[in-house]
Amino acid sequence: MKKRPAARLLVLDPKNRVLLFNFKFDTGPLAGRDYWASVGGGLETGETYEEAARRELLEETGIADPIGQRILTRTVTFQMPSGEMVEAEEHYFLVSISHSNIDYSRHTELETQVMRNYRWWTLAELRSTTQTVYPENILEVLEPYLKSQL
Repeated sequence: MKKRPAARLLVLDPKNRVLLFNFKFDTGPLAGRDYWASVGGGLETGETYEEAARRELLEETGIADPIGQRILTRTVTFQMPSGEMVEAEEHYFLVSISHSNIDYSRHTELETQVMRNYRWWTLAELRSTTQTVYPENILEVLEPYLKSQL
C-alpha cells in the first residue's frame, strides 16, 4: 500500500469556529460519499509538513496567515478518488485567523468538482451533527484549545 504523507489544518476564525469543507462524490470509486473534512492534502516532493500546510492553506482557502503548532499526528488508511488505497501519515496544525473570508479560486479541477461547500462549525454543532466529519475525533483534538466554549 502506498504511503501518503499529508498536512492538515484545523483553521479557527475569531469566533473559534473550525473551517470544514463538504466533499461529495458523484462519480468514480467514491461515488455517493458525502463528508466534511479539514483543510489539507498530500505533501509534494521535497516539502516538509509545515511547508505543505502553508501551501494547502493558501490553495484551499486563499489565507496566507502563519500556521500554528502541530497538535495531532495520526496514521489512517483510506481510498483516494482514483480508487487507490493509501496509508496516510497526517500531521494536523492549528491555525487561528482574524477573519472568516474564504477564497477558493486556487482550487484544482478535482477540488472544484468534489469540494461543494464550506462551513464554519462551532463545537456545539460538531457535537450534535449526524454528518460524517474527519478527523473523527475532531472534538477531542480541538477541545483542549477551546476550553472557553465548553
